[in-house]
Amino acid sequence: MNTWITIIGTAAAICMILGYVPQAYHTIRTRQTDAIAFPTFIMLGLGSVFFVIQGFMLSNWPLVVTNLITTVASLIITVIKLQNDYRRHHRDKSRKPKE
Repeated sequence: MNTWITIIGTAAAICMILGYVPQAYHTIRTRQTDAIAFPTFIMLGLGSVFFVIQGFMLSNWPLVVTNLITTVASLIITVIKLQNDYRRHHRDKSRKPKE
């Protein structure tokens, strides 16, 4: 039974990392964040943070490491998204015709 639990946990960790890291890499490389839904990414990032906390509380180091990686990736994407949205907002604001 423990073998199956380990296999499922390992599969989950691999899926989480493979879901976040390529997106973070792409975002760092291209700086494109228009297609990223900000509320969704915030919720996923918070979920990762809570899993890190739970992993520490349970001394479950694979859970901690996996979710630290996804938290960092989510944080990188969120910061770039905020920077892009801020720049876009101020650029659009300066382009409005003065009345």
